Amino acid sequence: MAKNKTINVKGVDILLYQNNDEDFISLTDIARHKDALHTDSIIQNWMRNRNTIELLGFWETIYNTDFKPLEFEGFRKQAGLNSFVMTPKRWIESTNAIGIVSKSGRYGGTFAHKDIALEFAAWISIEFKLYVIKEFQRLKDEENDRLKLDWNLQRTLAKVNYHIHTDAIKENLIPKEITKQQAGFVYATEADPLLPFSL
Repeated sequence: MAKNKTINVKGVDILLYQNNDEDFISLTDIARHKDALHTDSIIQNWMRNRNTIELLGFWETIYNTDFKPLEFEGFRKQAGLNSFVMTPKRWIESTNAIGIVSKSGRYGGTFAHKDIALEFAAWISIEFKLYVIKEFQRLKDEENDRLKLDWNLQRTLAKVNYHIHTDAIKENLIPKEITKQQAGFVYATEADPLLPFSL
């Protein structure tokens, strides 16, 4: 799991983390935009909605081979009724869901895969969702720029090291009293294993 990152959307800090190269966004932090004191209630109210249950179920059906579709169908039938109560923990435990994660501790809360989290942000406010998308994309662009820079730096260092190694082979490993053809063979034998690192 990668280090947690934060984006700030309209004065609300929203925590993000990566799990298996997938981005998860804090629903708890998004809910703070609506009401900072009752984030759990906001998430539960969203999860009571039939459209939400369908979104969660269809997402899991596409991306989760261990998802329990029969439990999903049972929740789908009850969704929207006054007596229906849904919590992230209940959803996760009953259906083997992976799209929503409950974490405890300092950086805890309810997190959801970005596809789901953006739908939750839209339920809170369409305008807020657009700002979340904008800040999330800005963060991803910065990460990509940093990765490109790191890759170019590593490639440049590998090329420099390749030249240092090949010069060292010429000066230290090739005996002076052999023919040019034999020297070329010794050089190629020693230098070829270094070639993949210089690409």
